[in-house]
Amino acid sequence: MKLWSDSWTNGDRIAAKYAAGRLDDKGGVGFSDNVNPHLAWSELPPGTKPLALICHDFDVPSKGDDVNKADREIPSDLPRVDFFHWLLVDLPPSVTQIGEGEFCRGFTPRGKPGPAAAHGARQGLNDYTGWFAGDAERAGDYFGYAGPFPPFNDSLVHHYVFTLYALDVVRLPVEGHFNGAQVRAALAGHVLDAATYSGTYTLNKRLSR
Repeated sequence: MKLWSDSWTNGDRIAAKYAAGRLDDKGGVGFSDNVNPHLAWSELPPGTKPLALICHDFDVPSKGDDVNKADREIPSDLPRVDFFHWLLVDLPPSVTQIGEGEFCRGFTPRGKPGPAAAHGARQGLNDYTGWFAGDAERAGDYFGYAGPFPPFNDSLVHHYVFTLYALDVVRLPVEGHFNGAQVRAALAGHVLDAATYSGTYTLNKRLSR
């Protein structure tokens, strides 16, 4: 099973157009184009029913005390956790690629609709739902893709992993406003094969030079 993208080379830096946040011309941070990248795949195993796609960042600080504080950096030895950027399930195996911008263009305050998506697939809640929960201007249910927006003061470059799963069940057993933990739990015992594709991103000016 193979997974690739025309949007960037596997393991390389992700362009700002695919991110939710970017550095502006004045050295500050703001929202970016938030375009979902192109992804394509081949060599699915025999018996594949639907596909599922997860994008996650495994470098997210486990504590938010120092996040986006201009007078300090988040230390590299702080324990890190997963942050889910995209949950796409029940994608038919007849689909062989996702076009750039097909599922997302732009960042929408107060969330995006779901779970229904193109090709009869479903999208879950990305973790910006929780991140913006206490923000009166941005709180909402964020279904589908939302790209990188790491803390601008993080001492680590963040890694974003897209994992495509070939499954043996017609419909993944998750419902409604499902999240990343629920998708991972539902995948257990149903994965025929999987493939990954990754990229990196940072808003730390010291690291982005």
